[in-house]
Amino acid sequence: MSFPTTTALSLPIIDISPFLSHTSSESAKNETAQALYAACHEVGFFYLTGHGIPEKTQQAVLDAAREFFLNASEEEKAMITRKEIGEGGDGARGWQKLGENVTGGFNAIDLYRPTTTVHTPPYAPITGPNLYPTHPTNFRSLYESYVSLLHPLGLALMRAMAQALSSPDPLLFTRHTDSSFWVLRAIGYPPLPPGTTGASCGAHTDYGCTTFLLADDTKGALQVRANDGEWINADPVQGAYVVNVGDMMERWTNGLWKSTMHRVVHRGGTYRVSVPFFFEPNWDARVKPLQICVDRTGGVAKYEETMYGNHLLSKVAGNFYKGNGSEIPLTGA
Repeated sequence: MSFPTTTALSLPIIDISPFLSHTSSESAKNETAQALYAACHEVGFFYLTGHGIPEKTQQAVLDAAREFFLNASEEEKAMITRKEIGEGGDGARGWQKLGENVTGGFNAIDLYRPTTTVHTPPYAPITGPNLYPTHPTNFRSLYESYVSLLHPLGLALMRAMAQALSSPDPLLFTRHTDSSFWVLRAIGYPPLPPGTTGASCGAHTDYGCTTFLLADDTKGALQVRANDGEWINADPVQGAYVVNVGDMMERWTNGLWKSTMHRVVHRGGTYRVSVPFFFEPNWDARVKPLQICVDRTGGVAKYEETMYGNHLLSKVAGNFYKGNGSEIPLTGA
C-alpha cells in the first residue's frame, strides 16, 4: 500500500513546569491543565516542555543507544537477546533483531520495571531480569538514572491530567500509577529500502497511560493520524518530549481523551534512534471509565474494567513473530 502525503499541522505545546514546582501559582497550573485537556481531547499528542530533564542527559541516552545498535558486536547482542518462555526467557525483555516485532522493521532493546530478585529461569511472562548491554559500558547506569528522572515526571503529568478533568480528587490517577509498570525501549530504525511502500513501524496505539518519546533529529519519520485521516509529521523539537495518550487513559476517560494511531515511516539516509518511555498503570491497577468522564460522554460506560497487568500480557503475547522474522509484511500496516 502507499501512504497519503502528510500535512504540516503542528502539535500543541504543553509546559508541565507548574506541576513540578511547589511554588507555582494555581493560575499557572490551571493554564497548563486547560491546554492539556484540549490537547488530549482533540489530538491525543503534544510536545511537553518545562520537564526539567537536561538536554545533555537526553543526548547521552540517544548516543548510548546508537552506539549499541551500530557498534556492538553480534556476540554482545546475542548475549541479551529476548527469549521465549520455553527458551529460558520471559518473552519480553531484551534485544530484538530486525523483523522480529510484528509492527515493523526495527531493532530494539526492551526494559521493564524490575519485578523479581530471581535471576534464573524459568520465569513467568515479563518477570525476568532486564538484559542490559555491556557496550557501551555505561548503558545500564545511564538508563537506570534516566528512569529515575522520568518516573516523577510521569506522576506530575498524572496530577496535571486530574486537574485537567476538574477532578476534586488530586490522587485520581497517581494512586494507580505510583508503582508504574513502566517500559523503556531503545529503538533503531535503518532507512526503508528504496522503492519500499511500507512502514518502519506500522500504525498502532500505545497500551498504557502516556508515552514520553525522546528521538534524534530525524524529520518526517514519526507520523500521527489526524481526525480527518491525514497523517501529521510529529518532528522532534529540541529538548521537548513528544507525548501521547495511551489505551488505558482512553479507557479511564471513557473516550473523552483518545489514544491516537501513529506510525514511523523512515526514508531518510541516516540510522534513526528513538527512546520511548511508556508510563503505565501499576501492574494490579483496575482500570475502568471514571464516573466524571462517563457523565460527560453520554452517561454510558463504553469500556469494561480491566486489570492492567492482564492487558499488558495479552498485548506482549502477540508482539513477536515466532519464526525467523521472514513473515514481516514489507508493505506496512
